[in-house]
Amino acid sequence: MRPAALLTLAMLASFFAVSMVGAAAPRRAPRLPADAAAAVSARAGGPRAPSSVVALRAPGPSAVLVRASSFTMGSSEVEIVHAVTLCKLEPAGELCVDEIEASFANELVPHEVYLSDFWIDRTEVTVASYRRCVSAGHCDEPPYASGGQRFDRPDYPVVLVTWSDAQRYCAWAGGRLPTEAEWERAARRADGRRYPWGDVYNPFHANHGRLSVDEHDDGDGFLELAPVGSFVAGRTPDGIDDLAGNVEEWVADYYGPEYPGGSAKDPRGPSMGEERVLRGGSYTHGRPWLRGAARGHDLPTSRRAWRGFRCARTA
Repeated sequence: MRPAALLTLAMLASFFAVSMVGAAAPRRAPRLPADAAAAVSARAGGPRAPSSVVALRAPGPSAVLVRASSFTMGSSEVEIVHAVTLCKLEPAGELCVDEIEASFANELVPHEVYLSDFWIDRTEVTVASYRRCVSAGHCDEPPYASGGQRFDRPDYPVVLVTWSDAQRYCAWAGGRLPTEAEWERAARRADGRRYPWGDVYNPFHANHGRLSVDEHDDGDGFLELAPVGSFVAGRTPDGIDDLAGNVEEWVADYYGPEYPGGSAKDPRGPSMGEERVLRGGSYTHGRPWLRGAARGHDLPTSRRAWRGFRCARTA
């Protein structure tokens, strides 16, 4: 046989062998070790992995514009009875008597509120964001070193902050704490829904706790804090995350045991008081305290491992 013909047959045989090997053992895309992949996804601005290895989800906007509207703020007596019923469904529901039952009455009386346009943060302020304020010399370092090191993660909501810490950060970031009315409007929308996602409680839509000897509940996937935005199903239709659970949030207003009667426009709460209002419930709170109308309160100097905040801005 001619040398040229032999060369052609050899090349065909080689090609056939390579094709068969490729069919028997397809090549796999290279994979990063699990810890390396996690590091890539966790570090903003870090090394970029191949698209076949790490799927990056585009973040939502840092703030959401809530358009001017009216809504009914507060709860009716029927809704308060419902809150008590929810409380009695908790593991230690027998504790829902007297003082706890009476505490829901601070949601009275329902009243019409008109709010002008405002912006509100999509998520709770994270440790990473708060640390930028610390680095700039405008905020104090949270006392994580005093036993709270496990909460010191960049994607966690910042906790162990006082009301003044929260107010100072928001001012540094070009905003302010939301008013109680703005916070409730963001959580309940104009239709007055019971929870940020709707009227029916779902234990998998928020990082919650329970009324029990042990207030922690890992049934939602997290025993304590969760990274902000972990519960997409609990997001409001406007795109706002974690308005129920994870951390309860400081708002601007002084606390009053009941709302003033009559309608209001852009209310700012009482002109003075000893305590400040808290909203949203946390990973230590059961279902009745995750409702959009539920109100908490505490001294503004207090620090809690289940308490954080988000900021708002006037549009």
